[in-house]
Amino acid sequence: MSRIRVTIDALTLNGFEVADGRAVVEGLRSELTRVLADPLTRAEWARSHRTPVLRLDPLPLATGAAGSRNFGQGMARAIGQGLKP
Repeated sequence: MSRIRVTIDALTLNGFEVADGRAVVEGLRSELTRVLADPLTRAEWARSHRTPVLRLDPLPLATGAAGSRNFGQGMARAIGQGLKP
């Protein structure tokens, strides 16, 4: 089994309330875990490579913890798509 290691050096969430920021991180973490655990995705990433910067398309953002969690999940899915070779 291959190992995937993702390092996010900094996540700056300007304009988010503390609870909403935590919800973004929770959504990002849970969805990245799901996206990176997919066997088909893992097979595509079997070779070593680095992606120093990913530019993501705009993501919708709704208010509140649920909207923030959805934003984090959307970010994770976009990261998964952006990392494909």
